[in-house]
Amino acid sequence: MDDEIKIQAQVLSDEQCEFTVDRPVCGSRSIYFKDREAAESSPLAQKIFELEDVVGVLLSDNVVKVSTTGFPEWMPLAKHIGSIIRSQLQSDVAAVSEEAWAKLPSEEEICQKVQTLLDKELNPAISGHGGFVDLVRVKGNSVYLRLGGGCQGCGMANVTLRMGIERAIRDRIPEVGEILDVSDHRSGRNPYYASPAQ
Repeated sequence: MDDEIKIQAQVLSDEQCEFTVDRPVCGSRSIYFKDREAAESSPLAQKIFELEDVVGVLLSDNVVKVSTTGFPEWMPLAKHIGSIIRSQLQSDVAAVSEEAWAKLPSEEEICQKVQTLLDKELNPAISGHGGFVDLVRVKGNSVYLRLGGGCQGCGMANVTLRMGIERAIRDRIPEVGEILDVSDHRSGRNPYYASPAQ
């Protein structure tokens, strides 16, 4: 008999909920599915897309992040998604097919596409607020970004990343898996993660 699969759901916003599983979902890799058609190569993502209003599924190591058009009450939906994840992991079928992994572009290709998007669209838009975004590296298909200038230490940096930068990258380069902010927001002129003075 299998050990009980433990899953913790964390609501990130009305539109996103993250499910952390106590074991790997897809190894140390990540993959994003923007719609039901793209999810044909993932039995897990396919089942999640059968739920109403799901608009994105990110599988990363032991995390499943689900995006929707907005649910004011996540609890019933989160329980349903948790049971889908649990059922998938208890089956002998991989959450993502090898064919899907094989189709992902190289790190160099992703790097080039992301850098072009930053140079031509995102940084010109952010510069009006005194900020900029640097591409630190691409590992597999995960993208590591650093926010600087007015974005470093800004209380709205997470919103800028999730609602602006991440959305633009997902729209233009759906092959990107995780998008990670490696900025040190404790430094800079207005650090919003800085510890309070003693």
